[in-house]
Amino acid sequence: MKHCKWYEMCPIKRFTDEGKLDPYWVNTYCKGDWTKCKRFQMEERGEYHPDNMLPDGSVREDLM
Repeated sequence: MKHCKWYEMCPIKRFTDEGKLDPYWVNTYCKGDWTKCKRFQMEERGEYHPDNMLPDGSVREDLM
């Protein structure tokens, strides 16, 4: 299965692997349509985004 080019280094993968996030995020964005991922969009533009920002743009304080 093809996935986002940032997948291996993305905190969303790490949080999911650690059981802190539901696999929904990886399946929907990282291995789905990653062009809709806010993290992907910001990374491509070279813009800062916090590690605890989810693909939909929301921020989860409990992930830090």
